[in-house]
Amino acid sequence: MLRIASGARAQTRLLAGRGMRYSTAPEQEDLRKRLTSELKLAMKGKDTIKSTTIRSVLSEVYTADKAQPSPLPATGIVSILRKAVARRVSTESATQFEQASRSDLAEKERTEADFLQTFIPPLLSEAEIDRRLSEVIAKTDNKKNIGVIFKQFYAVVDRSSVDTDLVAARAKALVTA
Repeated sequence: MLRIASGARAQTRLLAGRGMRYSTAPEQEDLRKRLTSELKLAMKGKDTIKSTTIRSVLSEVYTADKAQPSPLPATGIVSILRKAVARRVSTESATQFEQASRSDLAEKERTEADFLQTFIPPLLSEAEIDRRLSEVIAKTDNKKNIGVIFKQFYAVVDRSSVDTDLVAARAKALVTA
Protein backbone atom coordinates (compact mmCIF):
# COMPACT_ATOMS: atom_id res chain seq x y z
CA MET A 1 0.00 0.00 0.00
CA LEU A 2 1.31 3.40 -0.97
CA ARG A 3 0.52 6.43 1.15
CA ILE A 4 1.58 10.03 0.83
CA ALA A 5 3.09 11.59 3.93
CA SER A 6 1.83 14.95 5.13
CA GLY A 7 3.45 18.12 6.41
CA ALA A 8 7.16 18.61 5.82
CA ARG A 9 7.34 15.25 4.13
CA ALA A 10 4.80 16.06 1.45
CA GLN A 11 7.42 15.53 -1.24
CA THR A 12 8.36 12.07 0.05
CA ARG A 13 6.47 8.87 -0.44
CA LEU A 14 6.62 6.03 1.99
CA LEU A 15 6.26 2.45 0.95
CA ALA A 16 4.21 1.02 3.78
CA GLY A 17 5.69 -2.06 5.36
CA ARG A 18 9.15 -1.46 3.96
CA GLY A 19 9.95 1.99 5.29
CA MET A 20 11.77 2.89 2.04
CA ARG A 21 11.73 6.54 1.04
CA TYR A 22 12.46 8.13 -2.26
CA SER A 23 12.16 11.60 -3.63
CA THR A 24 9.45 12.51 -6.08
CA ALA A 25 11.69 14.76 -8.15
CA PRO A 26 10.47 14.40 -11.75
CA GLU A 27 13.74 13.42 -13.44
CA GLN A 28 14.63 10.94 -10.71
CA GLU A 29 11.14 9.52 -10.60
CA ASP A 30 11.14 9.26 -14.38
CA LEU A 31 14.36 7.21 -14.56
CA ARG A 32 13.38 4.99 -11.64
CA LYS A 33 9.93 4.46 -13.10
CA ARG A 34 11.40 3.69 -16.49
CA LEU A 35 13.77 1.09 -15.01
CA THR A 36 11.04 -0.58 -12.98
CA SER A 37 8.54 -0.54 -15.83
CA GLU A 38 11.13 -2.09 -18.16
CA LEU A 39 11.81 -4.71 -15.49
CA LYS A 40 8.10 -5.53 -15.32
CA LEU A 41 7.88 -5.78 -19.09
CA ALA A 42 10.94 -8.03 -19.23
CA MET A 43 9.52 -10.26 -16.52
CA LYS A 44 6.16 -10.50 -18.28
CA GLY A 45 7.90 -11.27 -21.55
CA LYS A 46 10.17 -13.80 -19.80
CA ASP A 47 13.27 -12.01 -21.11
CA THR A 48 15.85 -13.18 -18.60
CA ILE A 49 18.74 -11.14 -19.99
CA LYS A 50 16.89 -7.84 -19.67
CA SER A 51 15.38 -8.66 -16.30
CA THR A 52 18.66 -9.74 -14.70
CA THR A 53 20.44 -6.72 -16.17
CA ILE A 54 17.89 -4.27 -14.79
CA ARG A 55 17.83 -6.07 -11.45
CA SER A 56 21.58 -5.72 -11.11
CA VAL A 57 21.41 -1.97 -11.82
CA LEU A 58 18.46 -1.47 -9.47
CA SER A 59 20.35 -3.37 -6.80
CA GLU A 60 23.23 -0.92 -7.10
CA VAL A 61 20.79 2.00 -6.98
CA TYR A 62 19.08 0.70 -3.83
CA THR A 63 22.45 0.07 -2.19
CA ALA A 64 23.49 3.64 -2.94
CA ASP A 65 20.15 4.87 -1.57
CA LYS A 66 20.78 3.12 1.72
CA ALA A 67 24.33 4.47 2.00
CA GLN A 68 23.21 8.08 2.24
CA PRO A 69 20.41 9.81 4.13
CA SER A 70 18.74 11.26 1.04
CA PRO A 71 17.73 9.24 -2.01
CA LEU A 72 20.10 8.99 -4.93
CA PRO A 73 19.48 11.77 -7.49
CA ALA A 74 18.94 11.04 -11.16
CA THR A 75 22.54 11.99 -11.90
CA GLY A 76 23.68 9.27 -9.52
CA ILE A 77 21.50 6.72 -11.29
CA VAL A 78 22.94 7.80 -14.64
CA SER A 79 26.43 7.43 -13.16
CA ILE A 80 25.61 3.89 -12.02
CA LEU A 81 24.29 3.07 -15.49
CA ARG A 82 27.44 4.42 -17.17
CA LYS A 83 29.63 2.36 -14.85
CA ALA A 84 27.55 -0.74 -15.55
CA VAL A 85 27.97 -0.25 -19.30
CA ALA A 86 31.72 0.30 -18.94
CA ARG A 87 32.03 -2.79 -16.77
CA ARG A 88 30.29 -4.90 -19.37
CA VAL A 89 32.02 -3.65 -22.50
CA SER A 90 35.24 -1.77 -22.50
CA THR A 91 37.40 -2.64 -19.55
CA GLU A 92 36.28 -5.79 -17.88
CA SER A 93 33.87 -8.53 -18.74
CA ALA A 94 33.60 -8.67 -22.53
CA THR A 95 37.33 -8.44 -23.17
CA GLN A 96 38.11 -11.08 -20.55
CA PHE A 97 35.55 -13.41 -22.08
CA GLU A 98 37.07 -12.84 -25.52
CA GLN A 99 40.54 -13.66 -24.18
CA ALA A 100 39.16 -16.86 -22.66
CA SER A 101 37.60 -17.84 -26.03
CA ARG A 102 34.07 -17.44 -24.68
CA SER A 103 32.56 -15.34 -27.44
CA ASP A 104 29.03 -16.37 -26.39
CA LEU A 105 29.45 -14.75 -22.97
CA ALA A 106 31.18 -11.72 -24.49
CA GLU A 107 28.22 -11.26 -26.84
CA LYS A 108 25.85 -11.49 -23.86
CA GLU A 109 27.80 -8.74 -22.08
CA ARG A 110 27.66 -6.54 -25.17
CA THR A 111 23.90 -7.15 -25.50
CA GLU A 112 23.41 -6.12 -21.88
CA ALA A 113 25.53 -3.00 -22.43
CA ASP A 114 23.54 -2.04 -25.52
CA PHE A 115 20.31 -2.47 -23.57
CA LEU A 116 21.57 -0.31 -20.70
CA GLN A 117 22.64 2.38 -23.20
CA THR A 118 18.95 3.02 -23.92
CA PHE A 119 18.52 4.42 -20.39
CA ILE A 120 21.49 6.78 -20.51
CA PRO A 121 20.92 10.31 -21.83
CA PRO A 122 23.33 11.42 -24.56
CA LEU A 123 26.47 13.33 -23.65
CA LEU A 124 26.88 16.97 -24.62
CA SER A 125 28.60 17.48 -27.95
CA GLU A 126 32.08 18.95 -28.22
CA ALA A 127 30.63 22.13 -29.73
CA GLU A 128 28.21 22.56 -26.82
CA ILE A 129 31.03 21.96 -24.31
CA ASP A 130 33.18 24.55 -26.10
CA ARG A 131 30.34 27.07 -26.06
CA ARG A 132 29.68 26.65 -22.34
CA LEU A 133 33.38 26.65 -21.48
CA SER A 134 33.83 29.86 -23.46
CA GLU A 135 31.00 31.47 -21.47
CA VAL A 136 32.60 30.39 -18.20
CA ILE A 137 36.07 31.56 -19.25
CA ALA A 138 34.65 34.94 -20.30
CA LYS A 139 33.14 35.40 -16.82
CA THR A 140 36.29 34.26 -15.00
CA ASP A 141 38.78 36.84 -13.71
CA ASN A 142 41.83 34.55 -13.68
CA LYS A 143 41.80 32.81 -17.06
CA LYS A 144 44.82 30.63 -16.28
CA ASN A 145 43.34 29.01 -13.15
CA ILE A 146 41.87 25.85 -14.65
CA GLY A 147 40.47 24.69 -11.29
CA VAL A 148 38.24 27.73 -10.99
CA ILE A 149 37.07 27.24 -14.57
CA PHE A 150 36.16 23.61 -13.85
CA LYS A 151 34.33 24.58 -10.67
CA GLN A 152 32.24 27.20 -12.47
CA PHE A 153 31.64 24.91 -15.45
CA TYR A 154 30.40 22.04 -13.30
CA ALA A 155 28.19 24.45 -11.35
CA VAL A 156 26.35 25.05 -14.63
CA VAL A 157 26.66 21.60 -16.27
CA ASP A 158 26.02 18.26 -14.64
CA ARG A 159 29.02 15.90 -14.61
CA SER A 160 26.96 12.95 -15.78
CA SER A 161 26.06 14.77 -19.01
CA VAL A 162 29.65 15.29 -20.21
CA ASP A 163 32.80 13.31 -20.83
CA THR A 164 35.10 14.74 -18.15
CA ASP A 165 38.27 13.91 -20.10
CA LEU A 166 36.93 15.82 -23.10
CA VAL A 167 36.02 18.78 -20.88
CA ALA A 168 39.55 18.85 -19.43
CA ALA A 169 41.15 18.70 -22.87
CA ARG A 170 38.87 21.38 -24.32
CA ALA A 171 39.31 23.68 -21.29
CA LYS A 172 43.10 23.46 -21.55
CA ALA A 173 42.93 24.12 -25.29
CA LEU A 174 40.65 27.13 -24.85
CA VAL A 175 42.76 28.59 -22.03
CA THR A 176 46.00 28.31 -23.98
CA ALA A 177 44.43 29.68 -27.17
